[in-house]
Amino acid sequence: MTKTIWLVGDGMLADIVATTLADGCRVVRSPAAGLTGPSIGDGRVVSADAVDMVIVARDIWDPAADAAADRVFRHASQPWLRCCLSFGRGVIGPWVHPSVSGCAQCADWRRILCMPDRRDLARLLEARSTSSPVLNPWATRPGLLIMACLIRDEVLRELRGETPRTAGHLYLVHLRTLDISRHAFLPNPQCPSCGEIPDDSAELATVVLRPSPKVHPSSYRCRPLSELKTVLERDYLDSQTGLLNAKVVDLATPFANVSVNLPLWQGDEGTAGRSLSFAESELTAILEGLERYCGLTPRGKRTVVCDSYRNLAEFALNPVSVGVHAPVQYERPDFPFQPFQPDQPMRWVWGYSFRQRRPLLVPELLAYYSLGGEGGYVYETSNGCALGGTLEEAIFHGILEIVERDAFLLTWYAQLPAPALNLEKTKDVTLRWMVDHVQADLGYRLHAYDITMEHGIPSVWVMAKNTRQKGPHLICAAGAHVSPVRAVKSAIHELVGMMPMLDAEYDARRAAALRMLEDPFQVRRMEDHSTLYSLPETELRFQFLFSQDGSAKPLAEAFMSQNHGQPHTDLTEDLKGMLQRFFDCGLDVIVVDQTSPEIRRNGLFCVKVLIPGMLPMTFGYHLTRLEGLDRVLRIPMQLGYANAPLSSEQLNPHPHPFP
Repeated sequence: MTKTIWLVGDGMLADIVATTLADGCRVVRSPAAGLTGPSIGDGRVVSADAVDMVIVARDIWDPAADAAADRVFRHASQPWLRCCLSFGRGVIGPWVHPSVSGCAQCADWRRILCMPDRRDLARLLEARSTSSPVLNPWATRPGLLIMACLIRDEVLRELRGETPRTAGHLYLVHLRTLDISRHAFLPNPQCPSCGEIPDDSAELATVVLRPSPKVHPSSYRCRPLSELKTVLERDYLDSQTGLLNAKVVDLATPFANVSVNLPLWQGDEGTAGRSLSFAESELTAILEGLERYCGLTPRGKRTVVCDSYRNLAEFALNPVSVGVHAPVQYERPDFPFQPFQPDQPMRWVWGYSFRQRRPLLVPELLAYYSLGGEGGYVYETSNGCALGGTLEEAIFHGILEIVERDAFLLTWYAQLPAPALNLEKTKDVTLRWMVDHVQADLGYRLHAYDITMEHGIPSVWVMAKNTRQKGPHLICAAGAHVSPVRAVKSAIHELVGMMPMLDAEYDARRAAALRMLEDPFQVRRMEDHSTLYSLPETELRFQFLFSQDGSAKPLAEAFMSQNHGQPHTDLTEDLKGMLQRFFDCGLDVIVVDQTSPEIRRNGLFCVKVLIPGMLPMTFGYHLTRLEGLDRVLRIPMQLGYANAPLSSEQLNPHPHPFP
């Protein structure tokens, strides 16, 4: 029985496709303008139940027309294939099924984001909405014939009952070189056509801890990277349509460093994976990119609560409890934030308080860090964001990041003479090799300090001091983990990853660093912190640490009191132990689930952890955030470093050196 193909379109591409399909199929045609009504066709040409396939073929890329077509065909439950010409490319796909997410708008959104001139393109598309699109100058017959052959193959696959190759994918035909490539794309959960995300609610925020068996008793992950390897690059990394669109293997760094690019409307953002294996670093970099993507804005749930704290206080986190900026900062004419007003309406998302054992409303600008500049009251970073193979794993590592940064900042601001650690006497072979390599081959001597706070989770500060006559003088990093060895390794990887960049930029940035030395308000960006402390002139600011080097202890001896016996085989048990430590210190742990549909498809979870009272990481001296966090004043006495609580005037006045 002859199959009927409805071909919508009246340009060159549609003509060639009609000719190509005529051998073996009955092709009925209508112009694109026929899709303006609420039903398919006008009844005089063809009816919905009389066609086997629908193809929309245009010589132009017209997103608005594609959106209109999607509405019509979705209403009629009719699958369809989009084909068009766009900026020198022939685009075939996606194959859109009304019951499956992933439409032409999703594909275009991913494709535009991957383009280097995405912002200009967005403005162009907006301008084109009120004018007629121009013909594509690369619409030559050879290119269109190749497209028609690919379209015919898709038609035959569908008619044979096979899955079309453009389901969740695009074919791109380079109309000048005639190269053909196929690219996967992920549905956009916020797509106005096919996106379906639930409203945020207390019920969805409730966390019930479940068993999370480790891949190995000494591991702190629940899924091996080898298992994720099969899906991470396939689903997330693609130069044309990927959530991540570029990969760089850095051969200049002494260890294995791989970075990937996360394209955003406001620009590109790189995330790095650092390990002793390029394969592992690549997977880690992809996971870091996914974590950053989830933490930017709500993608898995729709924010629905907007009210003042005064009206929501019974069910909400007190925004001041996580620390705010000082009044003098808010008074600066160039300060980007406004003081918190309890009567001011704001957007809230639901999180879960482990100490209170109940859902809790959290300001959206704290839960998703990119929102802090949109009329917010504080500067919030990705502090506490983490991704894991289970929800419990993500929470575990989110807590560790908060612990690491809090310990570093508290040590710096209170100028704690933290005990020195002797890394040269470690029994861990890999760590010993890393230390030797950095010191003997890279020309940096490592200084390490135990900066563990009152909760007892091992935390370290590792500093690389240059022994050469050129390059940055000091580089700082930190780590926190229930395993002190892992904490130190993490910090060293961070240090080594920064060395090539700081070495290369030292001479060019020295003049700027000297200005920062004289005026701390010149420290405005994240990289400025490490630039400032690359100067030898800043070494005196670290004497509160260097003075302890003479009594350095091996790791095993220094952290003997934190040894809690054999590690658990279930990560959830480790997590419960960590939570209890915070409860014993009077601290709460609040979790916001940031998991997006894009990562949930592969069993991954992303969270934002908040621990009110602990010091949040900030970058830029003008954005220092300590007001209301009296823990920085109390803990030095509690740990035996001071005889009385500190005053605000006793805190370190200099910008912190966290990279």
